Amino acid sequence: MPAKGEDITPVLKEYDIAVKGIKLESYKGKKGVWWINTDKGYKILKKQSFSYKTLDFIIDAVNHLNSNGVYIPKIIKTKSGDDYVIKDDICFVLSEAIDGSTLDYSSDENVKRIIHELARFHKASRGFKPREDYKVRTHLGLWIEKYEKDMNKLEKYYDEELNKEEHSEFGNIILKEYTHFYERIKSSIDGFYQQSYSDWVKEIDENGGLCHQDFTAGNCILENSGKLYILDTDSLTIDIPLRDIRKILNKIMKRKNDGWELELTKKIVKWYNEQNPLEDYQWNLLKPTLTFPHLFVGIMSKYYEKREKTWTEQKYVKRLKEMISIEKSVEHIINNFEEIIPR
Repeated sequence: MPAKGEDITPVLKEYDIAVKGIKLESYKGKKGVWWINTDKGYKILKKQSFSYKTLDFIIDAVNHLNSNGVYIPKIIKTKSGDDYVIKDDICFVLSEAIDGSTLDYSSDENVKRIIHELARFHKASRGFKPREDYKVRTHLGLWIEKYEKDMNKLEKYYDEELNKEEHSEFGNIILKEYTHFYERIKSSIDGFYQQSYSDWVKEIDENGGLCHQDFTAGNCILENSGKLYILDTDSLTIDIPLRDIRKILNKIMKRKNDGWELELTKKIVKWYNEQNPLEDYQWNLLKPTLTFPHLFVGIMSKYYEKREKTWTEQKYVKRLKEMISIEKSVEHIINNFEEIIPR
């Protein structure tokens, strides 16, 4: 790999900046991130893996969020006034670098700040309507289809394991645990075959709404002025807010020694509702969302699809055991679900 991933000099020449230095942050061929030291301070250059029509959708969404009070690093326009540079059919975006510190989940105060900002993010996304010529990224109304596809995929892998003459340690654990989680998947899907899900999808379709998809502590930068900036908006999608809520709950609870904590879950739901109150029927859909064993599905898919080439069998087994432990700890929340919903 070249020292800087690739030659980005022609891209930087499109901007009204004097470059003092370049530092590669990450590079994966189709995607790349560089820190650019300029006469106007540090900037971030990103090489995007998607088309300009998708990028237009994301930039328009970011502008909508910005105009409604969400702090997102400003995109720097080129000399010709464009939002990005296209080089060899690849899009490059230059934005301001935010000077501050990332948050973490070490204290209730931090978690509350992050959850409040997530709720504000969802509230600010209302009214966003993408143009017809955009290539829109959306998961709206597709949850049942996705869950059923995952269920069928896992069923196939389970049958393959069942028919093997010998089983690895990973395979033996799957044979023991699969039925339990398969029942949870079916229960989750049943929970979305109800009018409340259709109603929420219709409401977002008519009034607009965005999810970040990676709203984590590491993507929240507390600037010196006290403003909280949200980074990595590359995966913005149209969907109901539960997509982000479920993901951040999993992120937080995975770090707890004993998995999911009922009292903390209650606090998080309460904190969210303080900034973006949801209706009872909307909160009730959190139950089937949590019932679906996302972590178990993820690790089982990785193993049988051999997606992690560098992982040893021992690492897969260790991760599987961790995911099973976390997934089973959420069942206490599911069984006491009425306690966590703000009424």
